[in-house]
Amino acid sequence: MKDYHIHIFYSEEDGEYIADIPDLKYCSASGASPEEALREVLVAKDLWLETAGDRGIPIPEPRYRPVIYQASA
Repeated sequence: MKDYHIHIFYSEEDGEYIADIPDLKYCSASGASPEEALREVLVAKDLWLETAGDRGIPIPEPRYRPVIYQASA
């Protein structure tokens, strides 16, 4: 099982939370809460991986890591 980074944010434009997986092109979902967006993107991830496998599309290794800023003292 590959662990992909999931990015969740609130979209003012859409009026809901968006969850996406940067390593899986076009793999995203939305929901009324962060939890709902997460549940939906996990379903989308499973479908993305299944479809890629069925079609012989290479499945990327998890690579994306967010930049974490640390304030210096």
